[in-house]
Amino acid sequence: MFIGRESEPWRTMALMVPNDTSPAAEAVQLDLLRRAGTARRLELTFSLSSSAIRSSRRAIARRHPELDEREVLLHWAGLHYGEELTARLRAYLAAHA
Repeated sequence: MFIGRESEPWRTMALMVPNDTSPAAEAVQLDLLRRAGTARRLELTFSLSSSAIRSSRRAIARRHPELDEREVLLHWAGLHYGEELTARLRAYLAAHA
């Protein structure tokens, strides 16, 4: 659940700053983000997303050492896109093996 109004997304973003960030550090971070161009902000977004996905897949692999790389990816897909879609993907992969 988001705190703040949809018409003011910056309010929600401000509430997402970690509690251990000093006001001075937060001000520097926000200033750097404001000065970064659209391409740089997009690059940072993609990098963070990619890191989160890799971390999630590594966690699955650690929790399920019996799974090979393909099964880890399918397990991840099931968690993020649903079992119905993942079952269709498994059927597709089996038909094209």
